[in-house]
Amino acid sequence: MTSRTYGYARVSSRDQNLDRQLDAFKTFGLDKSQVFSDKASGKDFKRPQWRRLMRRLHRNDVLVIKSIDRLGRNYDEIIEEWRVITKEKGVHVVVLDMPLLDTRERPDNVTGAFIADLVLQLLSYVAQVERESIKQRQAEGIAAAKARGVRFGRPAKKRPVCYQDIKDLYREGRITRNEASARLNVSPNTFDKWLREDTSTDQAVPSAEI
Repeated sequence: MTSRTYGYARVSSRDQNLDRQLDAFKTFGLDKSQVFSDKASGKDFKRPQWRRLMRRLHRNDVLVIKSIDRLGRNYDEIIEEWRVITKEKGVHVVVLDMPLLDTRERPDNVTGAFIADLVLQLLSYVAQVERESIKQRQAEGIAAAKARGVRFGRPAKKRPVCYQDIKDLYREGRITRNEASARLNVSPNTFDKWLREDTSTDQAVPSAEI
């Protein structure tokens, strides 16, 4: 069977365009009829045109992409998909923005697939280190902000002016918990939380000396 060459382009949202990738494919020698494209997130490979392309690819075909992030943004998944394409399907992959990611046999008889696999593993390692570094910086930033008194999460709901009167009615048994929360226009859970906070505050204040 004669080998064929296909291009794959992707952008993350519908308001983005594929022009730069299509121009790169045209320079490579592909026309639009040979290009599959998705406007979808790179979080996974559950994309309609990608799946259609995978069904079309056969051994010794060539898959061209402009950059490795057009495949996706999760390097673990990229490596697995790369393995399926190159090892199971026997398809060559060419990444235009990174010539080392070219699994075709080279003129100097160096096996492109071997070099490409090494480069991809290195990129995966760098991506993983960067993810961990970002998480560490975020954690350090949050800790520093908390030390400065910055509060995170939703702001506490303020008690209405009538809260004290309604709380007294509830504690005297004249209204139910649900009635009290309805009058305060809050959920019963919020009302319970306020009562617990009040009890905690009362216990924390020492009795006045006589």
